[in-house]
Amino acid sequence: MISFILNTKDVRTSLPPGTTVLDFVRYHQYLSGTKIGCREGDCGACTVLVGDVATGELRYRTATSCLMPLGNVHGKHIVTIEGINQDELNPIQQAMVEESATQCGFCTPGFVMSLAGFCLSKNAATIQNAHAAIDGNICRCTGYKSIERAAARVAQLLESRTNEVPTQFVADRGILPGYFSTIEERLLGLSAHLNGELRNDFPLAERVGGGTDVYVQKHDALKESSILFLAEKASLKGIRQEGNTCDIGAASTVTDLMESPILQRYFPDFKAYTKLISSTPIRNLATIGGNLINASPIGDFTIVFLALDADITLNDGTQSRSLPLRDLYLGYKTLDRQPEEILEKITFDLPSPSSRFNFEKVSKRTHLDIASVNSAIQLLVDGNLITSVKLSAGGVAPIPRRLTNTEAFLTGKPLTEAVILEATQVAQTDIAPISDARGTEAYKRLLLSQLIKAHFIKLFPELKVESLLAQ
Repeated sequence: MISFILNTKDVRTSLPPGTTVLDFVRYHQYLSGTKIGCREGDCGACTVLVGDVATGELRYRTATSCLMPLGNVHGKHIVTIEGINQDELNPIQQAMVEESATQCGFCTPGFVMSLAGFCLSKNAATIQNAHAAIDGNICRCTGYKSIERAAARVAQLLESRTNEVPTQFVADRGILPGYFSTIEERLLGLSAHLNGELRNDFPLAERVGGGTDVYVQKHDALKESSILFLAEKASLKGIRQEGNTCDIGAASTVTDLMESPILQRYFPDFKAYTKLISSTPIRNLATIGGNLINASPIGDFTIVFLALDADITLNDGTQSRSLPLRDLYLGYKTLDRQPEEILEKITFDLPSPSSRFNFEKVSKRTHLDIASVNSAIQLLVDGNLITSVKLSAGGVAPIPRRLTNTEAFLTGKPLTEAVILEATQVAQTDIAPISDARGTEAYKRLLLSQLIKAHFIKLFPELKVESLLAQ
C-alpha cells in the first residue's frame, strides 16, 4: 500500500505504483483542477506541490504530476489546486484575476500552484524569484506580461516575512489555507507509522529515479510494470565532501545540486548553468543518476561531469565497482552496465583555486529545451601556459564524449587567440555529428567551434574577442 496525504486527506492506495500522480488525482480522486496537457513535463498545466520531511523539516517543491509515479509520493504531502482553495479566492488567485492573467484558464491552475510553491519556499521575496518560480509553466493565449504582474504582486505578499517558517507565515496571513501549519506534524506521524520506505526490491524490475525522462518515453508501459523506485532511497542521496573529493548520490536531484553549499562554493556559476537545464518543476524531480544512465548524447549533466573527469560507482546488489564516467558509454544508448546494476554515486575531485570551469549550451529555446550542442571545460593555466585540459561535448557524436584530440593539442600550449582558433579546428577531428531535428551536421560543427571560443572568452576576458570571432 502507498500512503500519503492528499490535500487534507490521508490516502492509502493499492493501485500500481507506476500510476502517475496526475492520473490518480484526476481519475481516482476526481480532482479535475490539475490539467492534462503535454504529458511530457513541458507545459506545467499538471503542476502540484510535494511536501516531505526527509531533510528534517517540512519542505515543499513543485512537480509535474504527469511524470511523477505514485511510488515516489509514499509518505509525502501532495497538494493540488483544490488543496489551496479557501472560502474566497486566496491572494494568489486574486492577483491573477486583478491583473487579467488568465484567458482560457487551462494553464491557470499550474501557474497558481507554482506561485504557491514560491510562497512556501525560503527564497527571497523578489520579483525575479517569483518569475523564476513559474519558469516551468506555459501560457498559449494570455500573454506573459499580465502573469508577470500577478507574480510580482505575490512577491509583495511575502515582503514582511523574516525568519518565520513558510507554512506558518502563509497560514497566519491567509495566503494559503490554515491546515498547512499542521502538515509537518502529520507527516512525521505518518513517517513513523510507515516505518521505512516503500518496499520495492524487485531485482530486475524497471528502474525509475525522478521519472522525468522514462515517463515521457514509456508512460503506458510503466503503469503496470514492476518498478524499482530509486529516488527516495536514502543510501543514494546526499552531496558530501571528503578532503578534496566530492561524492554525489545518484538520487540527488538537480535542485539538490543547485542548493548545495559545496557546489556553490567551488562552482560560483553553477546556478547559472542549471538555469539552462529544464525548468524548476523538472529540476525538483530529475535525478543526476538518471541523467547519466539515460545515455543521451546531449545529456547536460553528463557533459558537466565528463569535464570534471568524474568516476561512477555501480552496484549489483552484492558488490560495487567503479569506472570512469567516460568509459560508461560504449555506443548510442549502450552502456558498460549490467541489467542488475544501479548507479550509486558520482565522484570527482573538486577544482583547485587555480582551476577554471565553464559550461555552455545552445538550443532552439534558451530555457526548457534539449541542447543542439553543449560543452564543458575544466583547465589549469600556469602563467600563460595551459597545463591541463578536460573538454567535453554533446550533440556531436553518438555518445557524450571527451574531446581527447583537442585536449592533447591544447596541453602545453600558450594561451593565445591563435592557439584557440587552431583548437577549434582540431576539435572537428574529435566529432561525428549528424543532421537531425536539432540542426545540420555543418551547424553542429560550427556550434562546437563557437562554444569552445565561448569557454575561453568567459574564462579569460583579457583575450581579444574580436580576433576569436573574426573566424
